[in-house]
Amino acid sequence: MKLYYSPGACSLSPHIVLLESGLAFEAVLASTKTHRLADGTDYYTINPKGCVPLLELDDGERLSEGPAIVQWIADQVPEKKLAPTAGTMARYRLAEWLNFISTELHKNYSPLFTPGMPDEAKALFRSKLLGRFGHVDNALANQPYLLGEDFSVADAYLFVVSGWARHVGVDLSGFAHLARFVERVGARPAVQQAMRAEGLIRGG
Repeated sequence: MKLYYSPGACSLSPHIVLLESGLAFEAVLASTKTHRLADGTDYYTINPKGCVPLLELDDGERLSEGPAIVQWIADQVPEKKLAPTAGTMARYRLAEWLNFISTELHKNYSPLFTPGMPDEAKALFRSKLLGRFGHVDNALANQPYLLGEDFSVADAYLFVVSGWARHVGVDLSGFAHLARFVERVGARPAVQQAMRAEGLIRGG
């Protein structure tokens, strides 16, 4: 199994989840700037979308889009409890959070990473992100993770997109519950391992 990733991108979420799962995989660097692999392979020949993450299964089948990938991983190791059982209300709550993170947080960052985007537009998207993170902060007021007491794949995704804020001038310092969440998730061994592997932190 292969995970195609780019350091610090949204592919960090399935990278974390794979390490949490204990499943064997190979992490393959796919530059989102050159769209080439280390051996020169055109990444578009592997993923026509040209983006990460992409999970290539042992039978050659390929799955794209982070929320789909992390749920597939979780379902391979139900004993790890990375996602609630399919068909339960808790599983739909997970889908609810994954969709919120994807559409209301992740995509609202895009203009802030776009060269040439006017400052006025960036200010609007920063404001919108702060509002959305305020909702997340409220949700975490009385529980350690998005679904309650147990870490899930949605928490890995939220951790990753929260980390982008400091790179684009979005000040999350006013959200104490979110800050504690980020610290809590960031201390998990799988998270530390994934970030070291992607060169985001130092350490053995």
